[in-house]
Formats: sequence, C-alpha cells, structure tokens
Amino acid sequence: MPPLIVLEKVSKAYQAEGPPAVDALSLSVEGGEIVALLGPSGCGKTTTLRLIIGFETPDTGRIEIAGRVVADSRTFVAPESRGIGIVFQDYALFPHLTVAENIAFGIKMLPKEERARRTERALRITEMKDLAGRYPHELSGGQQQRVALARAMAPGYEVVLLDEPLSNLDADLRAQLRGQLRRVLKKTQRTAILVTHDQDEAFQIADRVGVLNQGRLEQVGTPEEIYQAPATRFVADFVGAADFIPGSVVREGIRTELGLFANPNGLPIGSQVDVMIRPDDVTIAPDPAGPAVVTERLYLGADKVYTLRLPSEAQIRSNQHSTPYLPIGARVAVKVSPSHVVAFASEASSS
Repeated sequence: MPPLIVLEKVSKAYQAEGPPAVDALSLSVEGGEIVALLGPSGCGKTTTLRLIIGFETPDTGRIEIAGRVVADSRTFVAPESRGIGIVFQDYALFPHLTVAENIAFGIKMLPKEERARRTERALRITEMKDLAGRYPHELSGGQQQRVALARAMAPGYEVVLLDEPLSNLDADLRAQLRGQLRRVLKKTQRTAILVTHDQDEAFQIADRVGVLNQGRLEQVGTPEEIYQAPATRFVADFVGAADFIPGSVVREGIRTELGLFANPNGLPIGSQVDVMIRPDDVTIAPDPAGPAVVTERLYLGADKVYTLRLPSEAQIRSNQHSTPYLPIGARVAVKVSPSHVVAFASEASSS
C-alpha cells in the first residue's frame, strides 16, 4: 500500500530574507505508523505539522494525505476537509464543557446515537469513562491530555497530529504517559506524527524518528538507527550524549589516543576524522598511571557521569553504574568499547 502521508520537497519561509523555516523536506508515513519529528526549538518541526494540517501553505512542494493532494502549487485543501485530528500543546479544551461534551464537540453534526457511541468509545479507550462528567479545571494535566487525544480521535480520523502533547506535564507524569499514549495510538491503529524536543519521548512513543535541523530533515530511522548510527554530526550530538576524539584512518582502522577502532564505512586512508564516543561505551578504573584525569563528577542516583581529560586535552564522559567513588583529579585507565563505530570528517581539518 502507498504511504498515508507524503511530503515531497516541501518548503516554507516566513520572511523574504533569511533561511526558510522548512527547507525542501521530504517524508513518507505509512498507515498505522507513529513518526516523531525531533529537534531543538526553531528547527521547523511545528511548522511542518502546521503545513500538514493546513494551517500554513507551502511555498513549494507537495503534500498528499491518503492518496489525495491537499497542497501544491495549484491545490489547497482547507484544514477541516483534510480528515486530520490534532492535539495542541495547551490541549485547547473548552472550560465550560464537561469531558464528554469536549469529546463530542467535533462530531456534533452526527446523529445523536452515533455521537454518543463515538464519545463512549473514545472515553473507554483513553480510560476517562469515570470522569466523563467533570470539567477541565477538575482534571490533572495528564487527564486533560487524554481528553484532548480522545477529542482528536472521536471523528474517526485516521491521522492524528500531536504538537508537544506532554510538554506541559511534570517529568514523572510525562514518563508515565509516554507508554500510555503509544498504546492508545496503536490500539486504535491511528497514523500519528508527534512533534517533540524530548529525545526520550520520541524514542519511547515513535516507530521512526525524524531529526530536524534548521528546517532540514537530517535523518529518518528507527530509534536504534538514530542513536547507534547517526547520519550527521548534528544528529550524533543532539540525540543522546556524544563526545568526539580525533583519529587518523590507517590501513588497520582508525587510530586514536584511546586505541585502534574499526573502519566499517571504508573511510579513505589518510583521512582525519572525529570518532563519536557515547558515555555508556566508556569504562574506567582507578589507576595512578592511567592516561586520563577526572575533571568533573555528576551524581544521578544509580548512575554517575565522570568527565575525563585525555592527554590531548580532549574530554570524554563515562557513565558508570557502580564504579567506586573517584575524586576530582584522580587518574584512571580508560577502555572504550563502542557497539557501533561512527566517525565524521574532522572539524579541525575542514575548518
């Protein structure tokens, strides 16, 4: 089957001068798939969402939904005719309506019996049936989020867009609701695009993640692909903690001050590269003759993150679960065992 949502070289600029908010973005989303658009503030992810639903008109490119062109140089379909539900960042619930009335608001044109059936089903799926008679101010943030999701699904739209849906919640509640949000979307077989700046949220909810930078889609892949095999240095740096150490490509692999690494991508001999090191790839042990020095220690409860200065003055981090306490200034032996060797052209050599 063809993809349910297709964006082909879509661009949008708000100012005549300066870079576009969305720059020649192409993306396909399969039916029943959850895709997260991940990136820092101002990267274009919310503009992309607004282009899909029809709140913005693309300057160039084409957008298709369910095989129908909804926006291109000759066509523009209004938001209410695109068959898309949306959950806003602030939920946008009507304060004077009950939970059930909020959910039913978007389907008031349906016969009474059908409206009641859809409202009841949305309440049941989102586990809000017992709170149907309450008003928004009587709900927690997590409950309000579920009402907004139920309202977006009640019309029966196959596509649901979610704009930072958990950002207004505290950290503990966000973590709790990630799994619940994914379960509801999968249970109802909805196709969803989620916008977020939170890596954990994207990885735990989405089937695939697209990383945006300055309006351009730098990589799309599964959470595992994005984390373990970042396509660009920006993706490597933005998704998860990453440090980089200089290396030279030799016949045997990539030579660095931390040892010899494989060269899986066949980088040409003689190239100067920066090798990505994740903190969880680094093991350390106290050693008075060790080459690295502890310069910083971050205590995270079960984990400790040590910052180490190498002989070259490069710094890397080590995530340790049960290492002995290591004071600032301690010398340590370092062992690096990356699950995937990723290297990029050296910033020093390219500058």
